[in-house]
Amino acid sequence: MGQKKLQRFAEIETFPNVLIYPENMPGQWHTFYKNNHPLTLELACGKGDYTLGLARRYPERNFLGVDLKGNRIWRGAKTALEEPLPNAGFLRTQIDKLQNYFAPGEIAEIWITFPDPFLRQSKSKKRLTHPKFLQLYQPLLAKDGTINLKTDSAELYEFTQEVITASGCTLIENIPDVYALPEIPPLLQIKTFYEGMHLEDGRTIRYLKFALPSTPLNWREIQLPSDATAAVEGGD
Repeated sequence: MGQKKLQRFAEIETFPNVLIYPENMPGQWHTFYKNNHPLTLELACGKGDYTLGLARRYPERNFLGVDLKGNRIWRGAKTALEEPLPNAGFLRTQIDKLQNYFAPGEIAEIWITFPDPFLRQSKSKKRLTHPKFLQLYQPLLAKDGTINLKTDSAELYEFTQEVITASGCTLIENIPDVYALPEIPPLLQIKTFYEGMHLEDGRTIRYLKFALPSTPLNWREIQLPSDATAAVEGGD
């Protein structure tokens, strides 16, 4: 590991707006933010571009970027301290461990911005909109909680639409080309580092917003059309 990364890992351990594998956090996020405002998560946040952008626009809400890579979290956390943005925080952990950090209904909203689409069928369970993850999010989301996906991947966009239908989710908004809109909604005007690169490459940016069903999900019982196709073709 390079000296710069080591330095950043050491620094984020001293940042008051970063928690690293914390204990006893479920139901205690009001103590971290020192208020009871609604909490929004940005999963696989990278440098936290959306966490920061949302925090600037909505000071009456709390935002938490979640990622495993401390070197990336460092950039977002440092910016939040410098501006300052007291409603922007960061959590270093694996996303599949979220249940260790949040109480039922504690999360108001989830944003998933330009995640790895894991295009190989054998890796589909790693997609952050796979039913396996939706089952993980479901008890942690508030009753009226929503999930937002912003991606340049046509495959992930289409896959997520399959998941929404097969899982009994409610599709709230579907924008196949954000930048083709005559007027881009303020929430979607926030650009991540990767989004800027994708736009320079001429890629289409897609957006989905949906709510999970009220009945408990069992991801093993959810059959997706793409899974059936992979079974016929032999998968990867």
